[in-house]
Formats: sequence, C-alpha cells, structure tokens
Amino acid sequence: MSYSKDNLAWLGTIPDHWQVSKLRQILSPFSEKNHPDMPLLSVVREKGVIIRNVESKEENHNYVPDDLSNYKLVKQGQFTMNKMKAWQGSYGVSKYDGIVSPAYFVFNLKCDINRDFFNAAIRSKAYVNYFGQASDGIRVGQWDLSMARMKDIPLLVPPREEQDQIVRFLDWKVSSINKLINIKKKEIKAIDALKRSTVSHAITRGLTADAPMKYSGVKWLGDIPQRWYTVPLYAIAQVKSINNCIDLPLMSVYLDAGVVPFVEREEKRTNATSKDLTNYQRVDPGDFVLNNQQAWRGSVGVSFHSGIVSPAYIVLSLNNTLDSHYANYLFRSRCMVDQYLVISRGVGSIQRNLYWSALKRVVVPIPSKKEQMEIVEYLDGLNNKFDATIKKLTEEVAVLEEYKNKIIADTVTGKIDVRGIEIPEYEFVDEDNDNVDENLE
Repeated sequence: MSYSKDNLAWLGTIPDHWQVSKLRQILSPFSEKNHPDMPLLSVVREKGVIIRNVESKEENHNYVPDDLSNYKLVKQGQFTMNKMKAWQGSYGVSKYDGIVSPAYFVFNLKCDINRDFFNAAIRSKAYVNYFGQASDGIRVGQWDLSMARMKDIPLLVPPREEQDQIVRFLDWKVSSINKLINIKKKEIKAIDALKRSTVSHAITRGLTADAPMKYSGVKWLGDIPQRWYTVPLYAIAQVKSINNCIDLPLMSVYLDAGVVPFVEREEKRTNATSKDLTNYQRVDPGDFVLNNQQAWRGSVGVSFHSGIVSPAYIVLSLNNTLDSHYANYLFRSRCMVDQYLVISRGVGSIQRNLYWSALKRVVVPIPSKKEQMEIVEYLDGLNNKFDATIKKLTEEVAVLEEYKNKIIADTVTGKIDVRGIEIPEYEFVDEDNDNVDENLE
C-alpha cells in the first residue's frame, strides 16, 4: 500500500487510493418526532447507541420528562449524536429503533458506505479527538458541537470492498481482545462482590464465627450477635444544618466512594453547581451525609473531610456511639442501603426522596467500641488486598482497551493494510459492559 501526505495532520499519512470526504457528503439530517411509545435510546462513549434501562438501579440517567412527543425518532442504521458530549465520543450508528433527546442530532447515511465501517471509523480515537477540537466549551463537562462544524469534519473512505474487509478484520481482532477483557472483568466483579459480602457479614455478624446470635427485629439485618444491641438512628444522630461557609471546599457523595471532595473527582463531575453557595451545608469529619434522592442506591457516607455539600442533602451529626470508620462501613453496607430503599418515596425509577422523618427510625446495630475497632482493622486489611487486586486487573483491562482502540484506529485510517488477510472462523464476543452511563453524583 502506498501512502501520501494530506492536509489532515492529525491522521498523518493516508493510503493513496482512499478518498477524503466531508461528513456533509455522507450524512443528511433527519428529524421526525411524536413517537412517545418507542424505546428510549441514549448515546454513550463506551458503547455508542444503547437502549436506556430506566428501571435499573445501576444506571444513572438524566431526567426524563413525562411528555416524550418532542423526542426525535432514530431508526436502525441511522447515525445519532449527543452534541454536548461529542468530544467524548457519545455518538454512533444505531442498531435499534427508538427515540432520543430533542437536543441530539440524527442523520441518515446517504452514500454507499458500510455502516459498520463508518461506525468503527467515526468512533475511533482519531476522530473522537477531532470532534473535541471542533466543539466549543460552554461549561465543565459540556462542549457544544454545531451542525456546521460537524459537517466539515473529514472522513477517510476506502473503496467499498476494502470497507467490508476492514469490518471483518476488526470483528475478528476485537472479538479476541474482548474475550480477555471479559475474563478480567468477571474476576473484578467477583472480587468486588466478595468484598461487599465480607463487609456486610462483618458489620452484621461480627468476627466471632460461633458467637451466640439473636434476631435483630428487622428482616434487613436478620440475626446479630447476642452481645450487640440496636437503636433507631435518631438515638445516635441529629440533623445538622450550618450554612454560609462558602470558603470551604465543595464535596459530594458518590456510589463507589462515599463523601469525596470535588477536586478528587472533577473528571466525573457532570451536574451543575450553583454559583451561590451560601445555602450549601457545612460538613465536618465524622458527619453522616446522604444524597436524599440517591440514598436508596448507596450514595451515602461518613465524611473524613471538612467542606460543603448541596442544600438538598441530609447532613447528620453523629454522637460518639460509633467509630467514624466503622460507621462508614456500616451505613454504606447492603443491609443499611436496603433500609433506605424501603423508606424512600417517589414515583420515578431514578430519584426517590428520603426524609429524616422516616430515616430517623432506621435500625442501627451497635457492637462495643472495642469490637468496632477490631472489625475496622479486619476490614481495612482485607479491603486493601481486595483493592490492590482489583487495581491490578483494572490496569490490565485498560492496557487491553488501549490496544483494541489502537488496532481500530490504525485500521480505519489505513495504517494497517487488511487486504488479502484471510479471516479464520471464530465466534464473535462482545465486551461485557454493564454500567455504561456517565457517572453522576
């Protein structure tokens, strides 16, 4: 294959026999509305176009209005894009019929192009970077891509026969890499499940295997050691509401980490923050903080930092009955989150309100302070080992992902010549990716 320099410096050399087209030559805008009964679709950077599972506790979606008549129709084979997140790669060719936000772009592919090739090419790292350069920043986490600038984005287009071969080649190569990725992801999930069950067992059963047990009085807790006792939350906590502390750092509550300063998680911050922080609530080390609309999913934690959080959150000051580290393990455990779920109220599937009037009656198991410290020491040591293993596996997954992305990018830009390569028989394997939506607070 011979190569030549083009005016696309971001791609380097390109095959002589490939054409350079503008997206305006490939895409034609499509806009049809008033299909509110169609499935809701979304576009995310990990998978492209997906069907939104608004009932899932594991997916965190933006607000969905009751009236969907203004949502845009997307047909199988059409290209759709979240113009605010195009810089992240939130676009793709749909495999489904459905509807998307009216803020999305939807297009027909108007030329003879292999849709799978187009999807692989346009979602490859080289083009995602270009979409980022063509977008204009409007606020943290959102960059707007105009229709005009999008249409001027160039695309390398090989002959149709070569497009088809590229798709076959990438399916084969990507499948083999996905097999390895899925093995490691299953190991990560298994270790994480073991970690969670270990925490739940320790904070409800203690560390003594043959300790006499008694019924806690609450089915979510089940049996607890006979030497423990239970109290309602209001016996060890009281509502705290201190405002006008705007000089303190902003914090939030995350599903995976509890109470965390924004500066540690800025890359995952997508929700807007009010310019007026006077009503934000002060949080001090040892305070128990709950996102009152997401507590049922586990967005709670004991803070180990001073800062301020949203005025919509519940902030509780704990007395000295519980060690702070033990309390963090306890309040974030499955048995406690199940209690938050039962008492939360709301008609939506994603946001369910939790109020102090109900929360204060949540039953809390109390071991002795000595036993609390022993449990914390045990869990800290065990979790450090779990976390180290998960970190190693996660890094290995990242290396495989980068290798996969490089093969795709090099192939769809002509760096790898696939002509004449014989593709063996294989079973296609997709990548497991259960949590594909953006992480919101």
